[in-house]
Amino acid sequence: MTRSVWLKADDAVGDWETRKRRITAGLEAGVDWVLVDDRDVERVRELGSVNVAAFRSDDGDVIEEVDDGDANEPDAYVVGKDGEGDGTVDLPEDFSGSADLSTIRRGNAEAGYVRILDERYEAFAEETARDAEYTLVVGEDWTIIPLENLIARIGEETALVAGVESAEEAETAFETLEVGADAVLLDSDDPDEIRRTVNVRDAADRERLDLSWAEVTAIEEAGSADRVCVDTGSLMADDEGMLVGSMSRGLFFVHAETAESPYVASRPFRVNAGAVHAYVRTPDGGTKYLAELQSGDEVQVVDREGRTRSAVVGRAKIEKRPMFRVEAETADGDRIETLLQNAETIKVATAEGRVAVTDLSVGDDLLVYLEEGARHFGEAIEERIIEQ
Repeated sequence: MTRSVWLKADDAVGDWETRKRRITAGLEAGVDWVLVDDRDVERVRELGSVNVAAFRSDDGDVIEEVDDGDANEPDAYVVGKDGEGDGTVDLPEDFSGSADLSTIRRGNAEAGYVRILDERYEAFAEETARDAEYTLVVGEDWTIIPLENLIARIGEETALVAGVESAEEAETAFETLEVGADAVLLDSDDPDEIRRTVNVRDAADRERLDLSWAEVTAIEEAGSADRVCVDTGSLMADDEGMLVGSMSRGLFFVHAETAESPYVASRPFRVNAGAVHAYVRTPDGGTKYLAELQSGDEVQVVDREGRTRSAVVGRAKIEKRPMFRVEAETADGDRIETLLQNAETIKVATAEGRVAVTDLSVGDDLLVYLEEGARHFGEAIEERIIEQ
């Protein structure tokens, strides 16, 4: 599931200058959607590129067909404001007579907005979810129980967007019942709170890998080979690196070049990843050959605890360099190996901490990622393939 952050910026938050400051802060932070009144759609488009959802200001009659890319048209129309969804209009006894639901069912809105005022509104949100592509729910005095109920009862037919006022509430929404909401609708003017909420989104989307140890059984000079430095558009932390290796079933953790050296300045955007034939893990759980990487590709960055994030490749630099062959044995007795440059600046993660590949010894424990099965064009497959 890919999470998203919606930013509430309709006239309920203030005049246009107030809304504009909020939207600008959201664009700079990297929100996915901005929710405005339909008269503001074009003004949002002028501020930057973002998905725009808009509360309808008409009665939901059929929309005249417009040209694709019309700046006045939102990516999604939303009903419920000043209607049944927010309690302005009383809910009908029979939801089949709902004007809001009728607008969605006629295809004149993609989303429904519901304030959970009581159990009837909770039931109305469930009914909205049957037909709406997006269901926006805002709890009064933000409580988790209505959200738990909706997550448990609503299937994959809708994207559930939970109203929040802080990054802390967003984190709770994403974690509720382990499944969590698909998105949050943030109501905040604070640029720092907006950024924190985007960071919560990113953390919720990150894969967590189970890393393990493998014992070095051989390390030997292997002559020269074409070596790849992966230079990313991101700065990496001291405990971050990439997973690379000659065999898809076992990838080695190689640190980013964050450490200072007497020989060269640190390059915290770089992982000196090994020879051109080696695999590197990608954010979708696949692999690519290092030789295939080019500017604009995405690679997976991982830390020693297995927390992952994605980084864009700015450059893949290939040069002929002397290499080491590193071989290790897993707890199950499997043998994995890779080629790494013979240089003091290339460091791997051992049980004793970060160690230069030139200082590795037989018997050292290396941090690795092990995966069953094989790879075909980078995709995991159930097939017996021998790598040696």
